[in-house]
Amino acid sequence: MQKSIVLAILLLVCSSSTVFATKECGDSGVDCAKCHSLTIKEANDLLKAIGGGVRTVKLAPVKGLWELSLEKDGRQGLAYIDFAKKYILAGPVFRIDSLKPESPAPAQGPQRKVDKVDITTIPLANSIVMGNPKGKKKLFVFTDPDCPYCAKQHAELKKLVELDKDLLVYVKFFPLVSIHPKAYDKSRVILEQNSLEILDKAFAKTLPEPATKAPSKGVDETMNLAQSIGIDATPTLILPDGRIMPGYRDAETLLKMLTGDK
Repeated sequence: MQKSIVLAILLLVCSSSTVFATKECGDSGVDCAKCHSLTIKEANDLLKAIGGGVRTVKLAPVKGLWELSLEKDGRQGLAYIDFAKKYILAGPVFRIDSLKPESPAPAQGPQRKVDKVDITTIPLANSIVMGNPKGKKKLFVFTDPDCPYCAKQHAELKKLVELDKDLLVYVKFFPLVSIHPKAYDKSRVILEQNSLEILDKAFAKTLPEPATKAPSKGVDETMNLAQSIGIDATPTLILPDGRIMPGYRDAETLLKMLTGDK
């Protein structure tokens, strides 16, 4: 509950903030980036207690702060971390003289274009198959090998195909490269090998760094497909009736959805 409250504040609250400056930078005109740094990975590590979600990091318009753009569950927001990396502030920075935000509020994430699709229009290629290859029920999952929620969903899908022997699952790769920069190359390797075992290793964080560049066409086509129907998060499932269901669900919940139970 506490993590959800903190994340909601970071993404939604617009509040005034105390500025944290450092002795080295201050108002001396020194280029702060020469002596201070904050990478996207480091920022996500700092905020891992609330789920990360850092997309970009840059110097804030106020000295002594880094400006972070965040995204979580389709919501976007701004937050600031001081150079000492001890404090985080939520909301835009306002100028005192004009009371106007120095940094514009980030645009909202794209709205899903459709809530339901004709699954016969979804290509079966560029997928890894789970379950019964001759199953009449087709379930599509858009996943990211570096997404922790996708790892949880993958474990539940393994349970699901044991519970429903008529289910055929197509795993399609939609790496969120803005927050998982290594997921794209991992996706290419896994798809090229067409291997659930390698996907398992990726989710278990035991997949070695790709030694060579695998073909990118299959992953690119899936990314374009996802974006064309408004999918912007992982995991996202498309049920046999075409309903688009973003977010993690356990095996029992999915089984009820597949059988039409409420």
